[in-house]
Amino acid sequence: MTPTEHILLEAESPQVPQAHEARRSHACTVLRSRLHPRVLTLEIIDYYYLCVGSQSRSGHSEFTLDLRFVQAPQLTRHIAWAWIAAMLVLVVLLVLVVRTVVGTALPPPSSPWQQHALTLSIGLGAASGCAAVACSYKTTETVTLTSTYGVARLLEFTGGLGTFRAARPFLAKLTAHIRLASGARRRTKAEHLRDEMREHLRLREISVLSADEYEASKRRILGQHAAHRR
Repeated sequence: MTPTEHILLEAESPQVPQAHEARRSHACTVLRSRLHPRVLTLEIIDYYYLCVGSQSRSGHSEFTLDLRFVQAPQLTRHIAWAWIAAMLVLVVLLVLVVRTVVGTALPPPSSPWQQHALTLSIGLGAASGCAAVACSYKTTETVTLTSTYGVARLLEFTGGLGTFRAARPFLAKLTAHIRLASGARRRTKAEHLRDEMREHLRLREISVLSADEYEASKRRILGQHAAHRR
């Protein structure tokens, strides 16, 4: 029989402060997404906690993350390469048509071909402009927070271009507080893994994590615990 590792979850209830209970607020930011109508409010309180408020069409939610169990923010950018390529093709076609029209020296009245070419150039110009707008709209920037050993996705926000720039000052402070919180972890890794398991359970109970996400994170933590015991 394959041996199974267990982590005992104590019955104690972790005291995680809410935004209205904060003794001190260190930084706050509001992020808005035009892609999926959503407003995200983030506030660092009492050194080790991040209060999250999310407002969208599906409703409003609030919860608090314990920064002792959170990795540094991950930033990813999705570039709409297909739209960029389409825009470049349209611009090249527009330049070729314009150069052909300008280079054709026919006396007035203009030939029907020139009139069609002018109409075509206007259409290509409008199409390339639309492609540029679509490129800007489809290029996204995502901020993600995951747990330390459970690697569960605790928070994900996707916005358009400029999201990183708007969030950068706050994310720098958040990274500093995550480092600060890491110094407040339990003395041994085994104790920290037990605490992180309890934190995942708390987040599961308030629906921040789904059942599948919780089970997956639990398996990862148990794997780390087993490796640590060897």
